[in-house]
Amino acid sequence: MGELSNILAQIKRGADEILVESELVEKLESGRRLRVKAGFDPTAPDLHLGHTVLINKLRVFQEWGHDVLFLIGDFTGMIGDPSGKSTTRPPLTRDQVIENARSYEEQIFKILDPEKTQIMFNSSWMNEMSSAQLIQLAARQTVARMLERDDFSKRYKSGQPIAIHEFLYPLIQGYDSVAMKADVELGGTDQKFNLLVGRELQKQYGQPQQTVVTLPILEGLDGVQKMSKSLGNYIGISEAPDDMFGKIMSISDELMWRYFELLSFRPITEIEGLKKEMADGRNPRDIKFLLGEEIVARFHSPVEATAARENFIARFQKGAMPDDMPEKTLHGGGHSLAIANLLKQAGLTQSTSDALRMIRQGAVKIDGERIEDSKLLIAPGTAHVYQVGKRRFARVSVD
Repeated sequence: MGELSNILAQIKRGADEILVESELVEKLESGRRLRVKAGFDPTAPDLHLGHTVLINKLRVFQEWGHDVLFLIGDFTGMIGDPSGKSTTRPPLTRDQVIENARSYEEQIFKILDPEKTQIMFNSSWMNEMSSAQLIQLAARQTVARMLERDDFSKRYKSGQPIAIHEFLYPLIQGYDSVAMKADVELGGTDQKFNLLVGRELQKQYGQPQQTVVTLPILEGLDGVQKMSKSLGNYIGISEAPDDMFGKIMSISDELMWRYFELLSFRPITEIEGLKKEMADGRNPRDIKFLLGEEIVARFHSPVEATAARENFIARFQKGAMPDDMPEKTLHGGGHSLAIANLLKQAGLTQSTSDALRMIRQGAVKIDGERIEDSKLLIAPGTAHVYQVGKRRFARVSVD
Protein backbone atom coordinates (compact mmCIF):
# COMPACT_ATOMS: atom_id res chain seq x y z
CA MET A 1 0.00 0.00 0.00
CA GLY A 2 1.43 3.38 -1.01
CA GLU A 3 1.80 6.29 1.38
CA LEU A 4 -1.25 8.13 0.02
CA SER A 5 -3.44 5.02 0.23
CA ASN A 6 -2.19 4.40 3.75
CA ILE A 7 -3.04 7.85 5.11
CA LEU A 8 -6.37 7.87 3.27
CA ALA A 9 -7.27 4.52 4.81
CA GLN A 10 -6.43 5.83 8.28
CA ILE A 11 -8.50 8.98 7.75
CA LYS A 12 -11.48 7.01 6.42
CA ARG A 13 -11.41 4.44 9.23
CA GLY A 14 -14.49 5.11 11.33
CA ALA A 15 -15.31 8.34 9.43
CA ASP A 16 -18.87 8.98 8.28
CA GLU A 17 -18.31 11.22 5.24
CA ILE A 18 -15.54 13.05 3.42
CA LEU A 19 -16.77 16.07 1.47
CA VAL A 20 -15.21 16.05 -1.04
CA GLU A 21 -12.89 13.03 -1.06
CA SER A 22 -11.31 13.87 -4.44
CA GLU A 23 -10.38 17.30 -3.06
CA LEU A 24 -8.74 15.70 -0.04
CA VAL A 25 -6.72 13.40 -2.30
CA GLU A 26 -5.51 16.43 -4.29
CA LYS A 27 -4.47 18.21 -1.10
CA LEU A 28 -2.62 15.18 0.20
CA GLU A 29 -0.90 14.69 -3.15
CA SER A 30 0.28 18.33 -3.15
CA GLY A 31 2.89 17.48 -0.53
CA ARG A 32 2.29 20.65 1.48
CA ARG A 33 1.51 20.74 5.19
CA LEU A 34 -2.24 20.97 5.52
CA ARG A 35 -3.99 23.14 8.10
CA VAL A 36 -6.38 20.74 9.80
CA LYS A 37 -9.00 22.41 11.98
CA ALA A 38 -11.32 21.14 14.69
CA GLY A 39 -13.30 23.34 17.06
CA PHE A 40 -14.52 22.64 20.57
CA ASP A 41 -16.77 24.87 22.62
CA PRO A 42 -15.64 24.66 26.26
CA THR A 43 -19.11 23.87 27.58
CA ALA A 44 -17.80 21.61 30.40
CA PRO A 45 -14.41 21.39 32.13
CA ASP A 46 -13.64 17.82 31.09
CA LEU A 47 -13.01 16.15 27.77
CA HIS A 48 -14.48 12.66 27.49
CA LEU A 49 -14.00 9.66 25.22
CA GLY A 50 -16.64 10.99 22.85
CA HIS A 51 -14.40 13.98 22.13
CA THR A 52 -11.44 11.71 21.46
CA VAL A 53 -13.07 10.11 18.40
CA LEU A 54 -12.31 13.39 16.64
CA ILE A 55 -9.06 14.19 18.47
CA ASN A 56 -7.64 10.78 17.56
CA LYS A 57 -8.27 11.60 13.90
CA LEU A 58 -6.40 14.89 14.34
CA ARG A 59 -3.50 12.84 15.64
CA VAL A 60 -3.53 10.81 12.40
CA PHE A 61 -3.00 14.00 10.38
CA GLN A 62 -0.20 15.00 12.76
CA GLU A 63 1.56 11.69 12.36
CA TRP A 64 1.63 12.30 8.60
CA GLY A 65 3.25 15.70 9.05
CA HIS A 66 0.26 18.05 8.93
CA ASP A 67 -0.53 20.95 11.26
CA VAL A 68 -3.44 20.71 13.69
CA LEU A 69 -5.36 23.87 14.55
CA PHE A 70 -7.20 23.12 17.79
CA LEU A 71 -9.82 25.83 18.07
CA ILE A 72 -11.32 26.58 21.46
CA GLY A 73 -14.62 28.33 20.83
CA ASP A 74 -14.48 30.78 23.70
CA PHE A 75 -16.62 33.23 21.70
CA THR A 76 -19.09 30.71 20.27
CA GLY A 77 -19.29 29.01 23.68
CA MET A 78 -21.02 32.12 24.98
CA ILE A 79 -23.65 31.77 22.22
CA GLY A 80 -24.34 28.06 22.73
CA ASP A 81 -24.26 25.53 19.89
CA PRO A 82 -27.87 24.84 18.79
CA SER A 83 -26.92 21.62 16.95
CA GLY A 84 -29.29 18.81 17.90
CA LYS A 85 -31.08 20.97 20.45
CA SER A 86 -34.86 21.18 20.70
CA THR A 87 -34.69 24.35 22.79
CA THR A 88 -32.43 27.37 23.02
CA ARG A 89 -29.21 26.42 24.80
CA PRO A 90 -28.29 28.57 27.81
CA PRO A 91 -25.10 30.54 27.06
CA LEU A 92 -22.07 30.23 29.32
CA THR A 93 -20.60 33.14 31.22
CA ARG A 94 -17.21 34.48 30.22
CA ASP A 95 -15.68 33.15 33.45
CA GLN A 96 -17.06 29.65 32.82
CA VAL A 97 -15.69 29.66 29.28
CA ILE A 98 -12.22 30.77 30.39
CA GLU A 99 -12.05 28.16 33.18
CA ASN A 100 -13.16 25.33 30.88
CA ALA A 101 -10.84 26.45 28.08
CA ARG A 102 -7.86 26.29 30.44
CA SER A 103 -8.84 22.73 31.35
CA TYR A 104 -9.05 21.76 27.65
CA GLU A 105 -5.54 23.06 27.01
CA GLU A 106 -4.20 20.77 29.74
CA GLN A 107 -6.05 17.68 28.53
CA ILE A 108 -5.60 17.65 24.75
CA PHE A 109 -1.89 16.91 24.97
CA LYS A 110 -2.73 13.52 26.38
CA ILE A 111 -3.40 12.76 22.69
CA LEU A 112 -1.95 15.46 20.45
CA ASP A 113 1.69 16.35 19.85
CA PRO A 114 2.22 19.82 21.36
CA GLU A 115 4.98 20.54 18.82
CA LYS A 116 2.50 20.14 15.94
CA THR A 117 -0.55 21.69 17.57
CA GLN A 118 -1.60 25.32 17.43
CA ILE A 119 -4.24 26.28 19.99
CA MET A 120 -6.43 29.13 18.79
CA PHE A 121 -9.37 31.03 20.30
CA ASN A 122 -12.09 32.45 18.07
CA SER A 123 -12.48 35.45 20.36
CA SER A 124 -9.15 36.67 18.97
CA TRP A 125 -10.84 37.63 15.67
CA MET A 126 -14.49 37.86 16.70
CA ASN A 127 -13.72 40.48 19.36
CA GLU A 128 -12.09 42.56 16.63
CA MET A 129 -15.13 42.33 14.35
CA SER A 130 -17.28 45.43 14.36
CA SER A 131 -21.06 45.31 14.50
CA ALA A 132 -21.15 46.46 10.87
CA GLN A 133 -18.86 43.58 9.86
CA LEU A 134 -21.05 41.11 11.77
CA ILE A 135 -24.09 42.37 9.87
CA GLN A 136 -22.17 41.94 6.63
CA LEU A 137 -21.36 38.36 7.65
CA ALA A 138 -25.03 37.71 8.48
CA ALA A 139 -25.99 38.98 5.02
CA ARG A 140 -24.12 36.06 3.44
CA GLN A 141 -26.79 33.54 4.48
CA THR A 142 -30.57 33.47 4.17
CA VAL A 143 -33.20 32.42 6.69
CA ALA A 144 -34.38 29.77 4.22
CA ARG A 145 -30.87 28.28 4.16
CA MET A 146 -30.73 28.21 7.95
CA LEU A 147 -34.09 26.47 8.12
CA GLU A 148 -32.66 23.66 6.01
CA ARG A 149 -30.94 22.52 9.21
CA ASP A 150 -32.90 19.60 10.61
CA ASP A 151 -32.97 20.87 14.19
CA PHE A 152 -34.02 24.41 13.20
CA SER A 153 -36.63 23.01 10.81
CA LYS A 154 -38.18 20.79 13.48
CA ARG A 155 -38.31 23.60 16.01
CA TYR A 156 -39.86 26.00 13.51
CA LYS A 157 -42.53 23.52 12.41
CA SER A 158 -43.41 22.62 16.01
CA GLY A 159 -43.63 26.25 17.10
CA GLN A 160 -40.55 26.07 19.33
CA PRO A 161 -38.79 29.45 19.52
CA ILE A 162 -35.51 30.00 17.67
CA ALA A 163 -33.49 32.95 18.92
CA ILE A 164 -31.76 35.15 16.35
CA HIS A 165 -28.37 34.60 17.98
CA GLU A 166 -28.69 30.87 17.23
CA PHE A 167 -28.63 31.64 13.51
CA LEU A 168 -25.33 33.41 14.10
CA TYR A 169 -23.67 30.27 15.50
CA PRO A 170 -23.11 28.36 12.22
CA LEU A 171 -22.09 31.63 10.53
CA ILE A 172 -19.42 32.33 13.13
CA GLN A 173 -18.22 28.72 13.13
CA GLY A 174 -17.99 28.95 9.35
CA TYR A 175 -16.15 32.25 9.55
CA ASP A 176 -13.59 30.60 11.85
CA SER A 177 -12.50 28.54 8.84
CA VAL A 178 -12.01 31.76 6.87
CA ALA A 179 -9.98 33.36 9.65
CA MET A 180 -7.87 30.21 10.10
CA LYS A 181 -7.50 29.45 6.37
CA ALA A 182 -8.36 25.81 7.07
CA ASP A 183 -7.63 23.15 4.46
CA VAL A 184 -9.55 20.42 6.30
CA GLU A 185 -12.14 20.61 9.08
CA LEU A 186 -13.22 17.71 11.25
CA GLY A 187 -16.48 17.52 13.17
CA GLY A 188 -19.23 15.24 14.38
CA THR A 189 -22.08 14.24 12.10
CA ASP A 190 -24.29 16.70 13.99
CA GLN A 191 -21.96 19.49 12.81
CA LYS A 192 -22.27 18.79 9.09
CA PHE A 193 -24.37 21.87 8.34
CA ASN A 194 -21.96 24.16 10.19
CA LEU A 195 -18.94 22.61 8.48
CA LEU A 196 -20.47 23.13 5.06
CA VAL A 197 -21.20 26.75 5.92
CA GLY A 198 -17.45 27.07 6.40
CA ARG A 199 -16.89 25.79 2.86
CA GLU A 200 -19.41 28.27 1.47
CA LEU A 201 -17.95 31.24 3.31
CA GLN A 202 -14.41 30.38 2.24
CA LYS A 203 -15.59 30.41 -1.37
CA GLN A 204 -17.33 33.75 -0.86
CA TYR A 205 -14.18 35.20 0.68
CA GLY A 206 -12.09 33.97 -2.24
CA GLN A 207 -10.32 31.13 -0.41
CA PRO A 208 -9.88 27.48 -1.42
CA GLN A 209 -12.67 25.46 0.16
CA GLN A 210 -11.91 23.21 3.10
CA THR A 211 -12.51 19.49 2.91
CA VAL A 212 -15.03 18.34 5.51
CA VAL A 213 -14.57 15.08 7.41
CA THR A 214 -17.48 14.06 9.63
CA LEU A 215 -17.16 11.47 12.37
CA PRO A 216 -19.81 9.46 14.22
CA ILE A 217 -21.17 10.55 17.57
CA LEU A 218 -20.11 8.11 20.29
CA GLU A 219 -22.92 6.75 22.42
CA GLY A 220 -22.54 7.06 26.17
CA LEU A 221 -22.58 4.28 28.74
CA ASP A 222 -26.32 3.80 28.27
CA GLY A 223 -25.76 2.92 24.60
CA VAL A 224 -28.56 5.25 23.51
CA GLN A 225 -27.81 8.93 23.99
CA LYS A 226 -24.58 10.58 22.90
CA MET A 227 -21.82 10.69 25.48
CA SER A 228 -22.28 13.83 27.54
CA LYS A 229 -21.26 15.00 30.97
CA SER A 230 -24.65 16.64 31.43
CA LEU A 231 -26.30 13.23 30.97
CA GLY A 232 -23.88 11.50 33.31
CA ASN A 233 -23.15 8.77 30.74
CA TYR A 234 -19.57 9.75 30.00
CA ILE A 235 -16.02 8.54 30.62
CA GLY A 236 -13.70 11.49 31.24
CA ILE A 237 -10.15 11.21 29.92
CA SER A 238 -8.84 12.57 33.23
CA GLU A 239 -10.73 10.09 35.41
CA ALA A 240 -8.82 7.81 37.75
CA PRO A 241 -7.73 4.48 36.19
CA ASP A 242 -10.07 2.36 38.33
CA ASP A 243 -13.07 4.58 37.53
CA MET A 244 -12.27 4.60 33.82
CA PHE A 245 -11.82 0.82 33.69
CA GLY A 246 -14.97 0.18 35.72
CA LYS A 247 -17.09 2.34 33.44
CA ILE A 248 -15.80 0.57 30.34
CA MET A 249 -16.65 -2.77 31.93
CA SER A 250 -20.20 -1.51 32.58
CA ILE A 251 -21.06 -1.10 28.89
CA SER A 252 -23.10 -3.75 27.14
CA ASP A 253 -21.45 -6.42 25.01
CA GLU A 254 -23.07 -4.91 21.91
CA LEU A 255 -21.83 -1.39 22.68
CA MET A 256 -18.34 -2.79 23.27
CA TRP A 257 -17.87 -3.28 19.51
CA ARG A 258 -18.89 0.30 18.82
CA TYR A 259 -16.20 1.43 21.28
CA PHE A 260 -13.65 -0.86 19.66
CA GLU A 261 -14.52 0.63 16.25
CA LEU A 262 -14.29 4.28 17.27
CA LEU A 263 -11.78 4.29 20.15
CA SER A 264 -9.38 1.37 19.72
CA PHE A 265 -6.13 1.67 17.80
CA ARG A 266 -6.09 -2.07 17.12
CA PRO A 267 -6.10 -3.11 13.44
CA ILE A 268 -9.56 -3.79 12.02
CA THR A 269 -8.49 -7.36 11.26
CA GLU A 270 -7.68 -7.92 14.93
CA ILE A 271 -11.06 -6.55 16.02
CA GLU A 272 -12.82 -8.81 13.53
CA GLY A 273 -10.83 -11.70 14.97
CA LEU A 274 -12.05 -10.85 18.48
CA LYS A 275 -15.64 -10.82 17.21
CA LYS A 276 -15.17 -14.30 15.78
CA GLU A 277 -13.63 -15.52 19.05
CA MET A 278 -16.68 -14.26 20.97
CA ALA A 279 -19.00 -15.94 18.46
CA ASP A 280 -17.02 -19.15 19.04
CA GLY A 281 -17.59 -18.94 22.77
CA ARG A 282 -14.93 -16.67 24.23
CA ASN A 283 -16.17 -14.79 27.28
CA PRO A 284 -17.06 -11.21 26.19
CA ARG A 285 -15.88 -10.00 29.59
CA ASP A 286 -12.33 -11.04 28.71
CA ILE A 287 -12.51 -9.12 25.42
CA LYS A 288 -13.84 -6.09 27.26
CA PHE A 289 -10.81 -6.36 29.54
CA LEU A 290 -8.63 -5.76 26.47
CA LEU A 291 -10.57 -2.61 25.58
CA GLY A 292 -10.44 -1.32 29.15
CA GLU A 293 -6.70 -1.88 29.44
CA GLU A 294 -6.01 -0.21 26.09
CA ILE A 295 -7.98 2.94 26.99
CA VAL A 296 -6.58 3.24 30.53
CA ALA A 297 -3.02 2.70 29.28
CA ARG A 298 -3.49 5.47 26.70
CA PHE A 299 -4.47 8.08 29.28
CA HIS A 300 -2.47 6.79 32.22
CA SER A 301 0.09 3.99 31.76
CA PRO A 302 0.26 0.25 31.03
CA VAL A 303 1.15 -0.41 34.66
CA GLU A 304 -1.92 1.47 35.89
CA ALA A 305 -4.06 -0.30 33.29
CA THR A 306 -3.00 -3.70 34.59
CA ALA A 307 -3.61 -2.57 38.16
CA ALA A 308 -7.07 -1.29 37.24
CA ARG A 309 -7.94 -4.67 35.77
CA GLU A 310 -6.71 -6.52 38.86
CA ASN A 311 -8.58 -4.11 41.13
CA PHE A 312 -11.74 -4.64 39.12
CA ILE A 313 -11.42 -8.42 39.39
CA ALA A 314 -10.76 -8.14 43.12
CA ARG A 315 -13.86 -5.99 43.63
CA PHE A 316 -15.93 -8.68 42.00
CA GLN A 317 -14.30 -11.37 44.12
CA LYS A 318 -12.14 -13.04 41.49
CA GLY A 319 -14.79 -13.86 38.94
CA ALA A 320 -17.98 -13.75 41.03
CA MET A 321 -19.57 -11.61 38.33
CA PRO A 322 -21.56 -13.94 36.07
CA ASP A 323 -20.57 -14.47 32.46
CA ASP A 324 -24.13 -14.05 31.21
CA MET A 325 -25.36 -10.94 32.99
CA PRO A 326 -28.94 -9.77 32.40
CA GLU A 327 -29.30 -6.35 30.82
CA LYS A 328 -32.19 -4.06 31.72
CA THR A 329 -33.32 -0.68 30.43
CA LEU A 330 -35.54 1.29 32.81
CA HIS A 331 -37.61 4.22 31.63
CA GLY A 332 -37.48 7.14 34.00
CA GLY A 333 -39.19 9.57 31.67
CA GLY A 334 -36.11 11.78 31.73
CA HIS A 335 -36.10 11.88 35.54
CA SER A 336 -33.75 10.29 38.08
CA LEU A 337 -34.72 6.98 39.68
CA ALA A 338 -34.40 6.31 43.39
CA ILE A 339 -31.95 3.47 43.98
CA ALA A 340 -34.54 1.36 45.81
CA ASN A 341 -37.01 1.69 42.95
CA LEU A 342 -34.30 0.85 40.43
CA LEU A 343 -33.29 -2.32 42.24
CA LYS A 344 -36.92 -3.45 42.44
CA GLN A 345 -37.70 -2.64 38.79
CA ALA A 346 -34.50 -4.40 37.66
CA GLY A 347 -35.64 -7.54 39.49
CA LEU A 348 -32.71 -7.48 41.90
CA THR A 349 -34.94 -7.17 44.96
CA GLN A 350 -38.52 -8.22 45.64
CA SER A 351 -39.62 -4.80 46.87
CA THR A 352 -38.35 -1.30 47.64
CA SER A 353 -38.33 -2.13 51.35
CA ASP A 354 -36.20 -5.19 50.57
CA ALA A 355 -33.89 -2.94 48.57
CA LEU A 356 -33.57 -0.47 51.45
CA ARG A 357 -32.82 -3.31 53.85
CA MET A 358 -30.07 -4.67 51.57
CA ILE A 359 -28.53 -1.19 51.27
CA ARG A 360 -28.49 -0.82 55.07
CA GLN A 361 -26.78 -4.20 55.33
CA GLY A 362 -24.07 -3.08 52.88
CA ALA A 363 -25.13 -5.71 50.34
CA VAL A 364 -25.61 -3.39 47.35
CA LYS A 365 -22.80 -2.40 44.99
CA ILE A 366 -22.64 -0.22 41.89
CA ASP A 367 -19.76 -1.08 39.57
CA GLY A 368 -18.19 -3.01 42.43
CA GLU A 369 -18.39 -0.16 44.95
CA ARG A 370 -20.57 -0.62 48.03
CA ILE A 371 -23.20 2.10 48.48
CA GLU A 372 -24.63 3.32 51.78
CA ASP A 373 -26.96 6.13 50.69
CA SER A 374 -30.50 4.72 50.60
CA LYS A 375 -31.72 8.01 49.07
CA LEU A 376 -29.30 7.84 46.13
CA LEU A 377 -30.79 9.03 42.84
CA ILE A 378 -29.65 7.47 39.56
CA ALA A 379 -29.57 10.01 36.74
CA PRO A 380 -31.05 9.33 33.29
CA GLY A 381 -28.56 8.51 30.57
CA THR A 382 -26.46 6.31 32.85
CA ALA A 383 -25.56 2.62 32.74
CA HIS A 384 -23.93 0.64 35.55
CA VAL A 385 -23.48 -2.88 36.88
CA TYR A 386 -25.62 -3.38 39.99
CA GLN A 387 -25.03 -6.17 42.48
CA VAL A 388 -27.23 -7.25 45.36
CA GLY A 389 -25.71 -9.83 47.67
CA LYS A 390 -23.23 -12.26 46.19
CA ARG A 391 -25.22 -13.68 43.30
CA ARG A 392 -27.61 -11.09 41.88
CA PHE A 393 -26.21 -8.91 39.09
CA ALA A 394 -27.67 -6.80 36.31
CA ARG A 395 -26.39 -4.20 33.89
CA VAL A 396 -29.02 -1.47 34.10
CA SER A 397 -29.48 1.56 31.85
CA VAL A 398 -31.78 4.42 32.76
CA ASP A 399 -33.27 6.60 30.04
